[in-house]
This record gives sequence, C-alpha cells and structure tokens, in this order.
Amino acid sequence: MPAQRPTFDTRDRRRLYEFVDERGGATYDELVEAELLTDPDRYRQLVAVMKRDGVIEEVDGRLRSAVDAAGAEHHRIDGAEVTIRPARQGDISGVVGVMKQVADEKRYIVAEDVAKQLAGDSALMREDLDHRRFFVGTIDEEVVAWCGVERPHLEKLAHNAELTLGVLEEYRSDGIGSRLMERALSWAEARGFHKVYNSVPATNAAGIEFLEDHGWNTEAIRRDHYRIDGAFVDEVMMAVVLED
Repeated sequence: MPAQRPTFDTRDRRRLYEFVDERGGATYDELVEAELLTDPDRYRQLVAVMKRDGVIEEVDGRLRSAVDAAGAEHHRIDGAEVTIRPARQGDISGVVGVMKQVADEKRYIVAEDVAKQLAGDSALMREDLDHRRFFVGTIDEEVVAWCGVERPHLEKLAHNAELTLGVLEEYRSDGIGSRLMERALSWAEARGFHKVYNSVPATNAAGIEFLEDHGWNTEAIRRDHYRIDGAFVDEVMMAVVLED
C-alpha cells in the first residue's frame, strides 16, 4: 500500500487522479461536468495509462483510486456496513470533526492537538507527508473513526511512531477501533517501525484498558502532566513493540 500519493508527469493525470481520489470515485459524466475533461479520446488515453500504472481502477464505469480499491476492508457490524480504508484528502473534514468530538470529552488530549494541526495544514495526504498515514472507518461514506500513525521528525526517533485513534461514542465497542488499529499497526510494521506509542490521561480508563487488551504496556507515568477542568491529571505513556 503506498505511503503517499503517486506523482504524475502531466497536469491532466494529476488533476484526474486528485478529482477521483478526493471524491472516492467519479464517472466520466462527473469529470465532464467538473470541466476536467471534454475530449472522449483523451479521456480513454488517460485512463488506459493510469490503469496500466496501477494508480486507478475502473469498476462499472466508475473510476476510483487504486489505493482505496486495494486497501478497503468491509465489515458487517450490528447491521451496518463499515468500511476500513486508507484516508483520502476528501476525508479531512470528517476526520477533524471526529477528532474534535473525541477531544471534547477531555479524555484524549493528543486528539485535540492533531485536530488543530490538520485544520491549519488542510492536508491529510500530500507528497511531502510520507511520515504520516491516516486510516478511517466509514459508514455510508461518513467518517465515524480514525487512526493515524506519525513518525517524529528527529532521525534518532525515526524508528518509533505515534499512534492516534478515536471512534465516535455511538460506535464504540463495535470493533471498529480494533480493526482500525490493526490496520495502522500492520502499515507501521511493514515500514520497519520498531515501536508505536500513545499517551492518554489517567482518567481515560476505557482507553487504557483498550490498549492493554491489544498488547500495549505502560512505559511511564508523568505525574500531574495535564490540567483538566482545574484538576491535575497524570499522563499514562503506553507503547507496543512491533519487532524485536
């Protein structure tokens, strides 16, 4: 699974890919309506080349990013069709929205910081962001959960990665978080990361229990690290080792 968007040697290929990727798919008519393409012959040529290069696929007349096509997993949970897949740029508002809702609970401080970064940067996916990867859980194309993995910029820490994870309250205990984390950790392990870490306030008992149930260990506790609603709260620093 690619860690970043593919690069293109022509403007037309890049525009077509970005249009398809940000919308999760597009038909020829939608491309024409958006005034991206007006020449059917040119369209067929572009699609043929991009299929050959493995960056898009066409199913029933609808183009989609090959990253999404190869990377999507579908699960039936409590009667709902849940899709676990790599995030695309068009998911950014949904991801930030879920992060803000999770952060409002004041049990996951890191989510608030990441949401601010994304809102300011406006980029989930970009060619220079090869140190970061997001996955999302969606129901009816709406983002209900996210999981992100980000490598620190310092070279001496480059074997580690920070994981962030959150699920809207109404979809918790359904296995969405577990599947998202498994997907993100598989991505991190495939790229040679040694350890993945996460930190939560000690008041987030459910989050700590969730990580422990998935093999994470507490590495340290920073006393009175947070101040939440006027009270000092410890930070629990947890991690999982991917390879020995």
